[in-house]
Amino acid sequence: MDVQQIVNAVSQKAGLDQATTEKVVGTIFSVLEHEADGTSASSFFARIPGADALARQYDVMSGAPSQGGGFLSSLEGALGGVLGEKAGALINGFAALKASGLTMAQIQQAGQTLVQQAETAAGPGLTNRVLGSVPSLKSHLGLG
Repeated sequence: MDVQQIVNAVSQKAGLDQATTEKVVGTIFSVLEHEADGTSASSFFARIPGADALARQYDVMSGAPSQGGGFLSSLEGALGGVLGEKAGALINGFAALKASGLTMAQIQQAGQTLVQQAETAAGPGLTNRVLGSVPSLKSHLGLG
C-alpha cells in the first residue's frame, strides 16, 4: 500500500477533500519523521512508498510562517524553541492543521484512519513502535 492509497482511504472515511487529506497525512507523517525514533521511523517510511516525500512536502519544521500570527504564533514559536525540535514539530503540525480550518474531531478521525491504514501497510507492530515513541501525538489523535 502506497501513500496515495492511504490518502484516498483517509479522504473517504474522514469525509475530507483530497487536498486537505493530503495535507493532514503529510503533516502527521512529518511530525513522525521529526519525532519518532530513527530506526523504527526509517523502517516505517520504507514500507509506505511515497510517505517520506509527502512528509517533506508538508514539513512542519520548514520555518514557513504559520497562518495565524499574533500571540498564539509567538507562543508556539517560543514553546518550540524552549522544548526543542520534537515538541516544536508537534506544535507546528497541529497549528498547521488547525489553520486549515479543521476541527479537532476531523483531525482525530483522519489521524485514526491514517493509523489504521499505516498498520495495514507497515504492520501493526512497527506502526505501534513508531507511534509509541511519540506519545503526545497519540493523545492528540485520540489514540491513547
